[in-house]
Amino acid sequence: MKKTIIFGIATVVLAISSCSTVPLTGRSRLSLVDDSQLQQQAAIGYSQLLSDPATKVVPSSNANAAMVKRVGQRIAAAVTQYMNQNGYGDQIKNYKWEYNLIDSKEINAWCMPGGKIAVYTGILPVTKDEAGLATVMGHEVAHAIAQHSAERASQMTVAQGLGTAVGVASANSKYASYINAAYGIGGQLTILSYGRNQELEADKMGLSFMAMAGYNPSNAVGFWQRMAQASAGSQKPPAFLSTHPTDQSRIAQIQKDLPEAMKYYKGK
Repeated sequence: MKKTIIFGIATVVLAISSCSTVPLTGRSRLSLVDDSQLQQQAAIGYSQLLSDPATKVVPSSNANAAMVKRVGQRIAAAVTQYMNQNGYGDQIKNYKWEYNLIDSKEINAWCMPGGKIAVYTGILPVTKDEAGLATVMGHEVAHAIAQHSAERASQMTVAQGLGTAVGVASANSKYASYINAAYGIGGQLTILSYGRNQELEADKMGLSFMAMAGYNPSNAVGFWQRMAQASAGSQKPPAFLSTHPTDQSRIAQIQKDLPEAMKYYKGK
């Protein structure tokens, strides 16, 4: 029992001492998981996805596929320049950027650790133009640059360590079920709130990244308004139980972040 409690306490101590800084925002993030390991795993997963017969990769000769690659290259070049000039170059030294358009009705896009990007054709009617696409790709690249995947994995590691300690400590208490139930709910909501915070951070960083790449970040407002309209008919969980912020709060925060992002915009 003592060993288990010590393990839980050690996890907390390790978490406090294992932090790094997110580029651009300066936020201190939890870093128990090595992002380079995730980059290797992501590269393998990305390759498997593209080679899967069920995945319909749009050929590069297609105008939309060419646009995805063009926007991706501009954002990657701008991000790489920023990271190298501001002392974060080591974090992306092993990045091997890749951009693919996948034929799917799904309204989605993502960027894996290491710069592996996928955009689904279903989101193109919402992005509408290059600036809208830059909004999406800047946001997704920001998730990778901020190492949100590694941070989420680190948070789960800490949550498991705390759960072990709390479970043992309450084992002999007549209130054990209440304590464990409270930890379960509290832990879950804490992790979900990190997800929302990461989304807003990716929005903020993405605005600056698209601006660095020569896309006017004010176009992001229009994209998220269109995204809200596109998802208006779907059922969403309450904001406090969702990993994504509400459409209204997201747009409002983006409008607040625009002046800072505009400092990077030179209208290429």
